[in-house]
Amino acid sequence: MTAHPHPDLPGGTVALLVASKLDGPLIRSLTHEFSRRGVVHSVELRPVRLATGEEVQAARWSVTLDDADDSYGSQLAVSLLEDAADQLKGEVTQTVLPEPQRRSLHAQDGRLMLLMDVDSTLIDQEVIELLAREADREAEVAEVTERAMRGEIDFEASLHQRVAVLEGLPESVIASTISEITPTQGAPEMLAQLNSRQWPSYAVSGGFLQVLAPLAQRLQLTGFHANDLAISAAGTLEGTVRGAVVDRAAKKRYLEQWSASQGLRPQNVVAVGDGANDLDMVMAAGVGIAFCAKPALEERADLVIRHRSFELISLALGLS
Repeated sequence: MTAHPHPDLPGGTVALLVASKLDGPLIRSLTHEFSRRGVVHSVELRPVRLATGEEVQAARWSVTLDDADDSYGSQLAVSLLEDAADQLKGEVTQTVLPEPQRRSLHAQDGRLMLLMDVDSTLIDQEVIELLAREADREAEVAEVTERAMRGEIDFEASLHQRVAVLEGLPESVIASTISEITPTQGAPEMLAQLNSRQWPSYAVSGGFLQVLAPLAQRLQLTGFHANDLAISAAGTLEGTVRGAVVDRAAKKRYLEQWSASQGLRPQNVVAVGDGANDLDMVMAAGVGIAFCAKPALEERADLVIRHRSFELISLALGLS
C-alpha cells in the first residue's frame, strides 16, 4: 500500500473550541495565552454547518506549551478552553488531543483507522425507532433505547425487547426505513477524505445488517457488521435477530479484528460512539470520541464533540 503523508496541520497538541458565536477578542486572548506559554503553530477559525441548518463557529489551535506541568501543555490547554467555555452561551464543544496521543495514532506509514457506531452517530436516526413507528410503538421503543444508551439496562436484553415489537411487519418496512436515513452532517466528506488517503473506515452497529449494508456501500466503508433481523419465508419480520447480538464487548472485538487485518494496532484506531454500548471500543481505541453522547461515555472518552458534525471530528484529530 502506498504510504500517505501525515495530516497537513503542523505538529503539536490540538485544541478545539466550538460555539454558536466566537468573538474576536476571545480568540485573540486564547491565542495570546497559548503563545505566552509556548508556541502556537497554527490557528484557524471556520464556520461549520450542522444537520439542523444552524451554523456554528469552530476555532482550532495547534500548540506546544512548554510552560506547563506536562511536556506538551495538554492540561493547560484543557484549563484555558474550560475558562473560555464559561464565557460562552449555549452548547459548547471544548476538547484537546495531546501531541503524543495524536502522534501515536498514526501507523509508521501514516495511516489510521476509523471505527464508528451507526445509530445517532454515523446517521442522524435510531433505525429501530423508525421500524417501531410502523407498529405504532415508536415512543415505547425510544424509551427503552434511551435507557440502554445511558447504560441503565442490559443492551442485549433491551434489543430483544425492542425487536419483539416488530414481529409481523412486512419486509418492505426495511426499504422505507432506508429511504429515511440521513448520514450525519460532514460524515460523507470525512469518509471521502479517508478513502483518498487509503485509510480504512468501518462501522459496527447494534442495529441491523439489512439497513447498514446499503449505507456502507453508499459511503464506501471498508467493512461493517450489525445484527441480522430474522425474516420469515412469508416475507415478514419474526421479531428476533439471528446469531450473537452485537453488544459492547463485540464492538471491541471487531475493533481488534479489523485493525489487525489492516496491519494496525488498536492505538491506531479512532473509535466514535454515542452510548454506553460503545464504551469498550471507545476505551480500547488510540483515540476514543464521544459524539453527542450520553454522560456515561463522555466521562471515559478522549475527545468530546457536542455538536452534530463529523467535520468537527476531523478538526479535533488535526486532519486537514
